[in-house]
Formats: sequence, structure tokens, C-alpha cells
Amino acid sequence: MKALLIWPHFRNSFWSYQETLNLARLRSTNPPLGLITVAAMLPKDWEIRFADRNVRQETAADWEWCEIVIISAMIVQKADFRALIQKGVALGKKVAVGGPFPTSVPEFALESGADYLILDEGECTIPMFLEALERGEERGIFRSPEKPDVTQTPIPRFDLLDLDAYLAITVQFSRGCPFQCEFCDIINLYGRKPRTKTPEQMLGELEVLYKMGWHRYVFVVDDNFIGNKRNAKVFLRELIPWMQERNYPFILLTEASLNLAEDDEMIELMVKAGFNIVFMGIETPDTTSLLGIHKNQNTRHPLVESCQKITKAGLQIMSGFIIGFDGERPGAGKRIQEFIEATGIPQGQFSLLQALQNTQMWTRLKQEGRLVDGLGTFHQGAIMNFTPTRPVEEIVAEYIDAFWNIYEPMPYLKRTFRHFMMMNGWRGRWMPKITSKELRLFLAVCWRQGVVRSTRWRFWWQMFAIALLKPRLFYDYMTTLGVGEHFFNYRYEVKAQLLQQLENIKQAKREQVQEAVAVG
Repeated sequence: MKALLIWPHFRNSFWSYQETLNLARLRSTNPPLGLITVAAMLPKDWEIRFADRNVRQETAADWEWCEIVIISAMIVQKADFRALIQKGVALGKKVAVGGPFPTSVPEFALESGADYLILDEGECTIPMFLEALERGEERGIFRSPEKPDVTQTPIPRFDLLDLDAYLAITVQFSRGCPFQCEFCDIINLYGRKPRTKTPEQMLGELEVLYKMGWHRYVFVVDDNFIGNKRNAKVFLRELIPWMQERNYPFILLTEASLNLAEDDEMIELMVKAGFNIVFMGIETPDTTSLLGIHKNQNTRHPLVESCQKITKAGLQIMSGFIIGFDGERPGAGKRIQEFIEATGIPQGQFSLLQALQNTQMWTRLKQEGRLVDGLGTFHQGAIMNFTPTRPVEEIVAEYIDAFWNIYEPMPYLKRTFRHFMMMNGWRGRWMPKITSKELRLFLAVCWRQGVVRSTRWRFWWQMFAIALLKPRLFYDYMTTLGVGEHFFNYRYEVKAQLLQQLENIKQAKREQVQEAVAVG
């Protein structure tokens, strides 16, 4: 079988880092780990071509060559996902789809014309799909309520990637999360019992990347790296000597719940293993809202103290914040902005609340008749897909104001400096390898923030202070400033998109009033 594997295009978003990638002459933030893992599960006698459309477009020759097209997608890729399915059908190719989006919303893929839906986790459903092909079945939906043993998952096909195109390469240690946040779809996709790979598996994957010459960020894409604390610690204890023997070849980052602050041993092991950055879903400083969405783990200790403890131990925090929860008091946007300033967190992924399909929140809002668009678009420039408990215009106005202010260049530089000065500075090696990619980015940062903008004086003295006082943090500090260039630009796009949607809402209301008057 000749199979063309395609990863659809991402629109510009918070996580696309498009301006930063442009400055460094990179093409994408990270590759599709799920799709290259699926490639490793396909029969050895299959011929495979791979196209990440964020890096390179597949060619007409690729389409002509293939017998089947396999497409994976997340919800933010839905427009290109549909277009690719329809193109495959129009060209007379068999189209198979899978991934988080089709698993959550299979009807979208079916309506678009997909022949095979390989849903849930591929370790269970890829064999079903292959057996159906052997039997000559022309269509099929393959699902499994079972959660696979990920210790049997093969090493992803990293060899299919153009490594030089990415900011970070992804690996996965665990699937699932023990918590039950109302708005999150992870427990629907992967369950509440975290399943982990063995340390040997993980070191085998990292060894492949090491031998391929990779040296930048490695993103451990678990939804909660510490969901299974015991197994995470077992892995970290074996990862530490592996990293030490190779002089810490990677900069590691991951996602973890805020209760990490309660486990001193876990924090120390992560830092010693080479983790520099951790993403945490803080969501809101409002305790009432946290309890309302069942995020009780964020209410056990003061949030600012927890964040500062993690930062002081040597981990840079990225965080997620959301506005628009039920019962939310006015001024939530301002309170989130103040929290970000208090903790010095440089990069806060701030979003309007969206109801993801088949989550507890989506089910509740559907029963209450409050869903506006059951699917939504799910990016920072999208208005909520349900009717909130306070005026949507008020929530959006707060969001626009806070998002704009958070990513003003001067406040961003100030809190980034405070955040890094708070760290104890431990790093496994003195300085990661500097290539032409990093050099281009750092020079662009120096020009834009140190010459062109009014931040120039602050930029230079802060940079020299970090170089002198926290030299082992210099690479991460400059990279974080480089990431800021994306947000400085992206806020204009977010503001314009939301203002246009607010105008559309106002226009719709005016038309409803006119219709009511005409009927009356």
C-alpha cells in the first residue's frame, strides 16, 4: 500500500509563534507526534510519504502516487482538514482520518466524505483498520472503549521529519489525567487513569533524537506529566544520569498540574533531569470559578505562592488562563492580568472559554439550551460558543483589554526579567548549542527591543544583568523575549477579530429588533 500521511495547516494562533518562527527561519512549532506514531504502526511493507503542511505542501505527484490518504487533526485545523478530505475524495483516493478532532466529532469527518474513521487510540484501532482493508471493506468506523497499554507503543517515525524546520520535537510519556475539570476533554479522550511508558521506552526515543543530532527543545506532551507521580519519579531517576552522560543535549518542557508545588521531590527531580519549562493550567485566580469547574486542586494552596515556589526551584512557568466561567464576577480580566504581573509569568495563554464537544461542560450547556455553536472555532480570536451568565460584550471587552495589556512590550520585558531573576539558575550545562536559527532570533530581538522600541534602555540593562547574574539562564531568557515578538503582533489580530464579531452580534440584534417592529 502507498500511503500519504498529511498533517493539516494551523491558522495563526497563540501557540503558532508565527512571528518568532519567521525571525528564526523555522517553519513550525512542533511536529504531529500522533501521526508519526501511527506511521510506526503501519505494516513494514507499506510505502509512506509524509507531509506536514505547516512545513511543506504535499505535491501533485504525492497525490497521484498514493493509494490511500491518512489525515490526523485537532479542532483548530478543521478547515484544512475538511478541504483535504474533500480533495482526496475528488481525486478518487481512499481517505482515512483519526486524531483528537475526529474522535470527538466523528460526524464532521463523515460529512466531509472520509471513508475510514480510525478513532480513539491507534494502538487499538489501527489493527482493526488494517484487518478491514485486508477484507476489502470500502468504508468503516473503528472504535475501542479499551485504553491501550502504552508500553507497547512503538518509537515514532522521527526519520520522516525535517528536523531543521521545528522549534521543538515532541515525545509522550503518559496519557490521561486523574482530575475532572469540567471544561477539559482529556478525560474523555484518554481517561482518568494515567498510563505511562517505561523509562526504557522513553530513553530509547530520546536516544533516537540524540543520534539524529537534535539539540533544541523536547516537549514531553503529556496533558499532566505528574498524573502518575510514582511512575514519573521512576522515569526521572533514570533520565537524570542519561542526560548527565550526554551533557544535557535537550531543553525539556512539559505540562503539569499546579499540585506540583506540593511535591518538593518531584520538582527537584524535574530540574535535575533537565526540565526548564512547565505549562500549568491555572485558569483563574477566582476560587469560586475554580470550584465551579471542579478544579479543586488549584484551591488547596495560595496560587501566587505555589507559582513562586516552582519558579524559585528553577522552572519557568507558562500558564493557561480562561475568562467567561459561569457566575464569574465583573473584572475577571483585570484580576487575571494582576495575577500574571504578581507571578511574573511571561507567557500566559489567555482565552475566552469555549465548550469542547462531549465534555461535562458541553453536555451541561446543551441540556440548558445555552450552546450557540456546538463546535466553535477555539482560538484566541473566537467569541464563546455558548451564552454566558454575564453579557458577552462585557466579557469580551475585558478580555481584549487584558490580552492587549499583558502583551504590551514593556510589561512583558519587565515581568520576564523578574521571573528569571526569581529562579535559582541551576541548569545542567552552561549554554545550549547556538545555531544560525538562534543567532538570527537573538539578533532580531536585540534590534527590535533594544533599538527600535521604547524598551531599548530596559532591554539592554536587563540583558546584561541576566548575563552577569544568571548566565545559565541566558539562552532561555533570550528565547522567551523572542517568543514575545509573536504576542506583540498577535494581539492586534485577536483584537480585530473579536471587535468584528462583536459588531456582527450587535448587527444581528438590530435586525431582530427591526423584524419585531415590522411584525408588530
